Amino acid sequence: MLHQKVLILNADFRALTVCTMSKAFLLIYLNKAEMVTKVKNGLLRSVNQTFAMPSVIRLYNYVKMPYRGVILTRQNLFKRDFYTCLYCSSKKNLTLDHVIPKSKGGKTTWTNLVTACQNCNSRKSDYTLKEAGLTLPYKPFKPSFVIFAKNFSKWGDASWELYLQ
Repeated sequence: MLHQKVLILNADFRALTVCTMSKAFLLIYLNKAEMVTKVKNGLLRSVNQTFAMPSVIRLYNYVKMPYRGVILTRQNLFKRDFYTCLYCSSKKNLTLDHVIPKSKGGKTTWTNLVTACQNCNSRKSDYTLKEAGLTLPYKPFKPSFVIFAKNFSKWGDASWELYLQ
């Protein structure tokens, strides 16, 4: 149960970030945060005490955060695309493909990268989608933290839903 993640809300109840169970418990214990929701039937035990296991916590003091997006990484792109080739729906031998090839000015950005299997990536090669005769089910996009936490991760539980709107 300690491997579970906890959603941290700012003082205004907006989703701020995700942390480990132990960090969340420490924030509560040090009176820097309050538990908003707890894990059903989840308990943390010490030698002589038992505590409810947090699922969502709220910081007492407002933290001013600059806009933070989701970091562009291979794994985050795979999560955005549900570990599926966007050209043929295969879930095997996945790699990344530049929609507009780098040789034709394509950049390494959220909006120009998609998950592709090795076969489709080889087939597309250095061509545009039209030249390769391929289509995408949706336009590649940069997910926000809230969208990413809600739709593309296996973090948390149903109690997060209210705060990830």
